[in-house]
Amino acid sequence: MDVIPTGVTESGIETFAAKAAMESDGILLINRIKWHTSFQGPIESGLTKMAAIGLGKIDGARTSHRSARSLGMENVIRWAAEQNLATGKILGGLAILEDASHHTARVAALRAENLIAGEEQLLATVRSWMGKLPVPSLDILILDEIGKDISGTGMDTKVVNRGVHGQYNPWPETPKVQRIYLRDLSPTSHGNAVGIGMADMIHDRLWHKIDAEVTWVNAVTSGSLAAVRTPIHYPSDRKCIETLAQTVGKSDPRDVTIGWIRNSLELGTLALSDNLREQIAANATLEVSGPPFEFAFDGEGNLERLPG
Repeated sequence: MDVIPTGVTESGIETFAAKAAMESDGILLINRIKWHTSFQGPIESGLTKMAAIGLGKIDGARTSHRSARSLGMENVIRWAAEQNLATGKILGGLAILEDASHHTARVAALRAENLIAGEEQLLATVRSWMGKLPVPSLDILILDEIGKDISGTGMDTKVVNRGVHGQYNPWPETPKVQRIYLRDLSPTSHGNAVGIGMADMIHDRLWHKIDAEVTWVNAVTSGSLAAVRTPIHYPSDRKCIETLAQTVGKSDPRDVTIGWIRNSLELGTLALSDNLREQIAANATLEVSGPPFEFAFDGEGNLERLPG
């Protein structure tokens, strides 16, 4: 985690770079080009962010996120990256573009002098491939799991339409979701449950897997404290789903619209409630893979994983 200072931007942002990287003969950045989960702009998550924040380790992350509160994250990333690029140590970057199924679709090499402008064009391409929920709105969205291996915010905010500071449906081009229910934490998240604060309810099994210290360090470093607030939690899926259904403003439970996904990365197979049949039939991108099914709860009121 050793870093060295690389200067101060005109806007007053202190910048850093890894000591080992700066002692090398040259730096080649490698990262996915992807939309960011906390803001929207011409530059979001990719090589520029790696040059600005990733290269600066935890010191760079802290100063960047602190400055972003007043200057805006996209500006901070751009200005801090320009400062580190000016050192001459960064030779360029290798950008990885993924399709909606998160398979590598394209790899692009960018020289240092074209790194930021080139990334703007690549991000526009990736945005056009973004996977989304295939209906305009849901009363309840069920996710089998969240985790840092799935998204930096546990679940992709631009899939579930939440903000890390507690905002409901902040992304206008994303389907609206009234309530989010989380069933579990990915084992490879190692107890980091950042993102639970964006949910309305979680299962007790997730609650018991949280490593508070790891989760809180992530929240404090990013400045997204609301993202780790504890939602209501119960010991069974049945209790959670039935309780949430009472809060969406519909007197007849049969009218409650429900979507069920494994996680915000895997949208290829999902379940939608039968009261969405008309919307499903109108969507040419959807294929119904089987007959309707009821929620199958075990003796403790819990579901298996999403079928299919």
